[in-house]
Amino acid sequence: MAHPRPFRFGIQLHTAVAGEEWADLARRVEDLGFDTLLLPDHFGDQLAPVPAMMAAAAATTTLKVGCLVFDNDYKHPVVLAKELATIDRLSGGRVEVGLGAGWMLSDYEQAGMSYDSGKVRVDRFEEGLAIIKGLLGPDPVDFEGEHYTIRGLDGLPKPAQARPPILVGGGLKRMLTIAAREADIVGINPTMPNGAADADAARTGTAEQTDEKLGWVKAAAGDRYDDLEINLLTLGCFLTDDRADLAEKLAPLFGLTPAELLEFPHALIGSTEEIVDVIEARRARWDASYIVVQSDALEAMAPIVAQLAGR
Repeated sequence: MAHPRPFRFGIQLHTAVAGEEWADLARRVEDLGFDTLLLPDHFGDQLAPVPAMMAAAAATTTLKVGCLVFDNDYKHPVVLAKELATIDRLSGGRVEVGLGAGWMLSDYEQAGMSYDSGKVRVDRFEEGLAIIKGLLGPDPVDFEGEHYTIRGLDGLPKPAQARPPILVGGGLKRMLTIAAREADIVGINPTMPNGAADADAARTGTAEQTDEKLGWVKAAAGDRYDDLEINLLTLGCFLTDDRADLAEKLAPLFGLTPAELLEFPHALIGSTEEIVDVIEARRARWDASYIVVQSDALEAMAPIVAQLAGR
């Protein structure tokens, strides 16, 4: 019997030397069977996500494009909603909307932005999410909140999709609760207690913690859980014929034991056949059918994507 959530795969890319290289890369992603090309949203050495999304969409025919994820603090939600609707219209309905509250401390420090408490950032994000959902929908938006006020604004142009799917990820209960209630795709992530993707972050994303996080999602989603897609972001994909030995060597980098690393939902370690088995096991355990990998895994994941995509 087919699983109710068929697999699809995304890849997170960062940069290219020139436009033609980026276009070629997007076409390669599409040809290998990936469903989505995604960019991060940071101020370091990466392409800006909005123009890069449009360029990737223009170079392809079926590939979806998105950002994993837009930081709510970097763009006013009215501006971002208009940009996303425009890309969706011009791409023929191929935008996936990834939204988050912001976490990378160095971005805020380098840009001179206030790194407010997690509560304030999530409060502001929750308002921004409501506004973007409204503006991507059919009706004018009125919104009165602590951080944003919108008066009778009709989001134009309208996207090609009735409303592009929205992905919200998180590692703490409040963000996952919001995602479960409001998003179409829920990303279950580690948390970033130091505002950085470090070993402390990895220790917040173990298999057992992911069990608990999925429980929060199910409780908050209620009857709509069956309509949600569960996403896992893979931080590392390592092909090897001796996964136990490689896990022993890599475990200190993640701040985990080798056994924990082999079960770590955000890493893939093993031969092609073993990784296929691992991905299937994670769907069975966590309903995780949408797997996103990093740019350096493009070719290594190709046979895995070919075997599992759509199944």
